[in-house]
Order: sequence, then structure tokens, then C-alpha cells
Amino acid sequence: MNLTQLKNIAIQAALEAGAVIQRYLNEDIVVEHKKKGGSSYASQVVTEVDRACETIILKYLLPTCETFGIAILSEETVDDGGRFLKDFFWCIDPMDGTLAFIKGRSGFSVSIALVSQDGTPLIAVIYDPSSKNLYHAIKGAGAYKNNNFWKIKRANNHLSYVNDRKLKDNPRSEELEKLLNNMTMELGLNEVQEISGAGAVMNAILVLENSPACMIKLPKKESGGGSLWDYAATACIYNELRLPATNYEGGRLNLNKKDNTFMNQKGIYFANFT
Repeated sequence: MNLTQLKNIAIQAALEAGAVIQRYLNEDIVVEHKKKGGSSYASQVVTEVDRACETIILKYLLPTCETFGIAILSEETVDDGGRFLKDFFWCIDPMDGTLAFIKGRSGFSVSIALVSQDGTPLIAVIYDPSSKNLYHAIKGAGAYKNNNFWKIKRANNHLSYVNDRKLKDNPRSEELEKLLNNMTMELGLNEVQEISGAGAVMNAILVLENSPACMIKLPKKESGGGSLWDYAATACIYNELRLPATNYEGGRLNLNKKDNTFMNQKGIYFANFT
């Protein structure tokens, strides 16, 4: 199986899906609610644009499934369990950050990953229709931004805390604030500044673009915390950049969970202290 060939196909799919998103940017969109979303509002909403993007992406990826025996896991399609039977599966978020898209702000993206049955991300393709930036990676071959080798550089003298909602709106804000203040002191930085409102995929990219920075989701019992498709592609990019993309305790992300797709139980920790 040629990973470069599959990466190129995934890039074509992401760019075409991104073009669809761009065409809808100034349109009135009907918002629907999923029957099996997570506990947050962001995980419950879906639009015709999400579904249109998925249709386009599958047009490109389904032939690879037949040729190479790859399974599919996509946010807008029922999980058929094929990812446990095949050696590899495509992990797709046709439009991550739907809530940001609905509200007319940046923070949404197309995300495609190829993951092995043991949960190792092998390919990452992320396209940001707002900036038209394309990010990709192949395991062992480095990470790229707009087809140029991506070297992360320090951008600030403060710690950027990146998340989907503001710290004050998090029910565990005091715990998080204490953690962030400790990080700031340990890193010898001036303060914590927040970047909020994007989807999980672009949040992870924003951590890379705003070093030193982190994205943290504390473990919780409620279903949510993002799903496999929210982290598979960015985990691959982080691995290639030798940066942590782990659960909250620093353990390996389980990117092929058997019980459900939600990542709430062990939390999320992405960091870039370059």
C-alpha cells in the first residue's frame, strides 16, 4: 500500500470538500441536531454542508477501500465496526468546527486521517477553507504546511490556552486555571492568553501556530471530549513534529476505541512548548 498515493487522494478530497464549504460561507444554513451527539452543543449540530462534504470525500476514498481493503469511519455515517476487521481505516471529519461555521467565524476545517487497526495514525490531511492552508503528514516522513516542510517556531512570550470555549465557561475552570498558571511559571512565561471558539482540529493547529501553547480536555464521565475523527489527523502531525498528542495523563491516544468514538474518559493533552 502506497501511503504517498493515498495521501495525494486524501488531499484531493479535502480540497474539493473545502471548496464546497467556501461556496456556503455566506448562505443561510439549516441547523439540525444529531440523535447521538455528545454532551456539548458543538457535538450535537450538523448541517447540509457537513453531509455534502462527506459525499465528496467518500467519492475519492471509497475506491481505495475496495482496492486496499480499508474501512471507513466518518462523523456523519453510522459506525459499522469495519475498523475492527480491517488492517486500516479512514477516519474522517467532513467539516470539523460546524459551530464556528454556523456562527460565521473561522475555526472549521476538513480532516482526513488513515489509521491502522492498532490506533496508529499513518496519514493526516487537514484543510482550512478560511485561510486556504493545507496541512499534511505521513508517518515517518515529516509534517508539511502548504507542501513545505513544517518547522515550528516560538511565536510568543506568553502561554496560549487553546480550546473550543472560554475558560470561564468551563465547569472546571478553577482546576484548569491553576494548571495553566503552574505551566506558565515552569516555562518562565509572562501570562496565559486564551484562544477559543474553533473546532478541535483547528484548535490543535492553533497550538502549533502559537507556541508556546496547549489544548487540554480534562477527563469526564459525560460522553464527549471530541471523537476519534477530531484528533486522528492532528495526532499524526504532532507525532511527526515530535510534540505530545496524548491523553490527559500523557498516555497514548486510543484512536480505535471499541466501546464508542468519544474521547471523554481519559481526556486530551496537545502541547507545543517549542
